[in-house]
Amino acid sequence: MAVEINPKDTTRAYAFEMWMKAPNPMVTLFRTFDVTRLVKISKRKKLKFNMLMCYCIGKAAAGINEFYTLPVADKLMKYDKIAVNVIVKNKSSGVSSCDINYTEDIEKFNADYLNYTVNTAETAEDRDLSADCMVIGTSALIETEIDGAVGMYSGIFNNPFIIWGRYRSKFFRHKLPVSFQFHHTQMDGEQAGRFIENLQTAINTITL
Repeated sequence: MAVEINPKDTTRAYAFEMWMKAPNPMVTLFRTFDVTRLVKISKRKKLKFNMLMCYCIGKAAAGINEFYTLPVADKLMKYDKIAVNVIVKNKSSGVSSCDINYTEDIEKFNADYLNYTVNTAETAEDRDLSADCMVIGTSALIETEIDGAVGMYSGIFNNPFIIWGRYRSKFFRHKLPVSFQFHHTQMDGEQAGRFIENLQTAINTITL
């Protein structure tokens, strides 16, 4: 559940004052991740690589307090849960949005991922958890290799957003360039950098 909080009672007071009315308060960081372990697990366990990435994203964010707050309109909202969003190709040859609750139980996360993405594809109806969860957006452009992407700031959605393409393979290692965009009111470079390090750690240590 989301509740409005007073920015002055948080560590984001200065950032709220500085960045809420900035013309473009979004920051984008780029990082190439070693996803060799995810590729091996995906092939060995017959699990979707995208699901594994989304799980690791949720795990990396879950331990950082700033991911539980989000500027919405002119307010600062606090959440007690995190979700990861997936863009799904639907039956109408378009795309739909599917939010999936993050849980540390990877088997449950995988079951939810498969269930909800299939249902979203078949119904072409968005699954929106933004009223209850701080949602991390993702977009996987798996048909091409990209070096990075900078998202457009609409002034409506302030959620952190992560984009990647097809991973690159060389000498039995697999690398994945990733773009991470975030609203400066929500977090500073310190927390964003910690998230990036957490994500690589989650990828390196994931077990099933």
